[in-house]
Amino acid sequence: MLLYFGGVKNGLGLLALRRVYLLSRSAHTSPQTLEYRPIKKVMVANRGEIAIRVFRACTELGIRTVAVYSEQDTGQMHRQKADEAYLIGKGLPPVTAYLHIPDIIKVAKENNVDAIHPGYGFLSERSDFAQACEEAGVRFIGPSPEVVRKMGDKVEARALAIQAGVPVVPGTDAPISSLQEAQEFAKTYGFPIIFKAAYGGGGRGMRVVRECEELEENYQRAYSEALAAFGNGALFVEKFIEKPRHIEVQILGDKYGNVIHLYERDCSIQRRHQKVVEIAPAAQLDPQLRDKLTSDSVNLAKQVGYENAGTVEFLVDKHGKHYFIEVNSRLQVEHTVTEEITDVDLVHAQLRVCEGRSLPELGLKQDKIKINGCAIQCRVTTEDPARGFQPDTGRIEVFRSAEGMGIRLDSASAFQGALISPHYDSLLVKVIASGKDLPTAASKMLRALAEFRIRGVKTNIPFLQNVLSNHQFLYSTVDTQFIDENQDLFNLKRAQNRAQKLLHYLGHVMVNGPTTPIPVKAKPSSTDPVIPSLPMGEPPAGFREVLLKEGPEGFARAVRQHQGLLLMDTTLRDAHQSLLATRVRTHDLKKIAPYVAHNFSNLFSLENWGGATFDVAMRFLYECPWRRLQELRALIPNVPFQMLLRGANAVGYTNYPDNAVFKFCEVAKENGMDIFRVFDSLNYLPNMLLGMEAAGSAGGVVEAAISYTGDVSDPMRQKYSLEYYIQLAEELVKAGTHILSIKDMAGLLKPEPSRLLITALRDRFPDMPIHVHTHDTAGAGVAAMLACAEAGADIVDVAVDSMAGMTSQPSMGALVACTKGTKHDTGISLEKVFDYSEYWEVTRGLYAPFDCTATMKSGNADVYENEIPGGQYTNLHFQAHSMGLGNKFKEVKKAYAEANRLLGDLIKVTPSSKIVGDLAQFMVQNSLSRADVEERADELSFPLSVVEFLQGHIGIPHGGFPEPFRSKVELERGKTLHIKALALGDLNKAGQREVFFELNGQLRSVLVKDTVAMKEMHFHPKALKDVRGQVGAPMPGKVVELKVKQGQKVEKGQPLCVLSAMKMETVVNSPLSGTVAKVHVKADSSLEGDDLILEITE
Repeated sequence: MLLYFGGVKNGLGLLALRRVYLLSRSAHTSPQTLEYRPIKKVMVANRGEIAIRVFRACTELGIRTVAVYSEQDTGQMHRQKADEAYLIGKGLPPVTAYLHIPDIIKVAKENNVDAIHPGYGFLSERSDFAQACEEAGVRFIGPSPEVVRKMGDKVEARALAIQAGVPVVPGTDAPISSLQEAQEFAKTYGFPIIFKAAYGGGGRGMRVVRECEELEENYQRAYSEALAAFGNGALFVEKFIEKPRHIEVQILGDKYGNVIHLYERDCSIQRRHQKVVEIAPAAQLDPQLRDKLTSDSVNLAKQVGYENAGTVEFLVDKHGKHYFIEVNSRLQVEHTVTEEITDVDLVHAQLRVCEGRSLPELGLKQDKIKINGCAIQCRVTTEDPARGFQPDTGRIEVFRSAEGMGIRLDSASAFQGALISPHYDSLLVKVIASGKDLPTAASKMLRALAEFRIRGVKTNIPFLQNVLSNHQFLYSTVDTQFIDENQDLFNLKRAQNRAQKLLHYLGHVMVNGPTTPIPVKAKPSSTDPVIPSLPMGEPPAGFREVLLKEGPEGFARAVRQHQGLLLMDTTLRDAHQSLLATRVRTHDLKKIAPYVAHNFSNLFSLENWGGATFDVAMRFLYECPWRRLQELRALIPNVPFQMLLRGANAVGYTNYPDNAVFKFCEVAKENGMDIFRVFDSLNYLPNMLLGMEAAGSAGGVVEAAISYTGDVSDPMRQKYSLEYYIQLAEELVKAGTHILSIKDMAGLLKPEPSRLLITALRDRFPDMPIHVHTHDTAGAGVAAMLACAEAGADIVDVAVDSMAGMTSQPSMGALVACTKGTKHDTGISLEKVFDYSEYWEVTRGLYAPFDCTATMKSGNADVYENEIPGGQYTNLHFQAHSMGLGNKFKEVKKAYAEANRLLGDLIKVTPSSKIVGDLAQFMVQNSLSRADVEERADELSFPLSVVEFLQGHIGIPHGGFPEPFRSKVELERGKTLHIKALALGDLNKAGQREVFFELNGQLRSVLVKDTVAMKEMHFHPKALKDVRGQVGAPMPGKVVELKVKQGQKVEKGQPLCVLSAMKMETVVNSPLSGTVAKVHVKADSSLEGDDLILEITE
């Protein structure tokens, strides 16, 4: 035996002799009499869930526990779970505190600690720490310092594996010290290659390089990550094996040379080389391969004299060949699944082995270790899969965990009120499910994940649910490319988060207060319209020529400098939407289009698309709206086209994904659209800014439209005051709109309010073109538009005479005639207007079944009371008749006004106007008064649009949601929320107040920004998404390195800086080419998400 140990280990000296001596006597003498030294007090030199895991095992064995914690971890659970807890690393950075060996040893010695458990990560694989423990007379719960050194140095471990006959991947024999060495290795073995930290694992310092151009950047990132995570940036390089399975074997050794394995775990489901889901045992693993893996692991461990728990990791290629990767000389995060299938408590075993017990004495013999069922572990992290798994930070506002048969939870930071910082790992809780086989365990895991309710921070739970439901995961084998190759895993189910959204709104009100105390028989005409005669040649140049030559900014300047009043003709879209239910076919639009091009070239624009065009074209006309745009563009090349864009709703009735809105605008611009009138039905700024950014990015003219309601001249109606409109306009101008628009959908602008509003806007924005849109429901549209022109408006909307009036726009002929010979002269020929009108008068007869005059014979000034938008006025009148309520339309209009008050006096534009209309008709159909609705709100089944509005689906209305009405409405059948406001907290350093509630009997709290207090506090500026060249932090973190400086020229995609969060580094690249105008951060700056890093000018 002496010769065997000396040969294998090249001489282990006294340690080897002592072990051999013990082994030779173990058959005749009880090991306990030689080595057993009971442990009375254990310190865990770690944090989080692993610290608590060890504390629990110690408590079960009657051992006293000691925790250590950094200054940033004073509120963490692990320090509360221990019998004693002491601060370490005072004044040091968060991670460095747990790497400060002198402080840890000092605390151990001063408090009579017998043994230190290193956990995983931090110092767990540092031989100098194991040595320091030994020298201080404190036992290290793990292998000897020499074994830790050899196994922790992956290069030496690799050499030992080769010596033991274990297959290895081609790689460097020693840690590399320069980029040149990496380049030489790549030249020899070819790409892809992989960098690995020589002194730690967990995916830190691990980077795959597939091309020569990526080598330098990845080398630097891997070195930096390894240095930050393990205190040593040494790396080694290996040939990267494509699509392997990652299989690891759990081993356990004692002080007497006994080593056993506890079978394998499959850790192939990884993201950025970090394990996400682990399974024991590995699914569909060939028994012969399992025997090879386990025997190689045991042989290697015996060769080095391994004691305590450890893991031998392998890659298995598609041919079933296995390659040694490394030995983790510590407990693994995923040790839990091994415990579940073998019924062996690995931490108990670690402690007993450290005391001197032998494995046979603990009942741990290889022939007794059996696999029982299957176990899965999911790492629930505070990472957002929808944003590339970026770590999220903040306060956990709600935490409700899973439980039940077959579920085990190992957690530490997972509790209501916990603060998730960017300084440490993003792991929140480990969920372990056990069952008789993989599908059974997976079903239990899915059930458990569905039970979780975590609010305040993003988590990866929706992603994990997709993994657990994946057919390949359940019934086949997976490899390390599983996530990359299954992009459907990222089709995430969005959490509703109804209660928390409601609490945030209520909290905001409590902190900041409220903003303010066809059923007709008409037949189509048989007369075909006559197309007016056209001149020969091409149509004359128009404003579109200016736009194409000078771009949106130059176009806006030309509009502002124009002498006379400009008109936008809505005949091709809004006019027939208001009068003919948008039913006009492309065929009839195309026939008159050439006449418009030749005779109305001096129009500001033609509104011919957007709004309800898509809905009606596809649902009723069976036409392609895109083809309509293309064909009209070909026929009218000289006049700009304008469309309505409902902000984040695009041309629909609900919020769409941002990229869909951006793509829509891009394609619309490519197919001929010029001007995008962007609005939101609630004037909700975030939705408007999205639409503006999308239109601007597409190269269109951005016309931000403020939806108008109320009466700015009435001192008794000040919810939507003149100041409200001016402030909103300031935000839109600041956001970069080219043209400012007032969108008066109900035709509420009378001459005096028109004068007040437009004068105030013109005085505030002397260089900004102003465009006014109205409807003529009350018959005062022409007078109001003339007042706007006198006050400084540049453009007003009109419709040709035969398509004007009532719920449509004011008459084009009337405006042309009234301004003729004045400074507001439109320059349009009245004779041409008459011909244009004659065509539409006959054409309108073709649509008689849809004509509003079938049921409505005139406009009505009562619109100033009920505020029904023009197009909706027509639709409601039609619907009232179709529902048999024609004789009750007066009641419908009255109910509309009451419904509007119930909902908090909304701005009424699609889709908010539909919500008010739905509620009004609901009230009339059910004979409900406003008082009835308020009293019975908790029992009535409201229209879905009303419920979704109160849930916040379309945004937050000015002044907030109506209370107590909203609190009473049942948000979902069978899901009623009972909320009680309790208290309001003090102002914190972030300018927030904590607001406390009782929700369904449980205490809840939310943090709400105090808008008044924040005005007096200094905060790092945020990057504005709509300002090109402002680069913001993609996630919270610390600036590790700045790669550019002020005045430096950069190219698109060039690295600007490196951020570190949760020990992972992210490179922030330049979104465009230009010059760095200003840098707002420096090295070591701590940033929140979207904090401004730097500004680039093109």
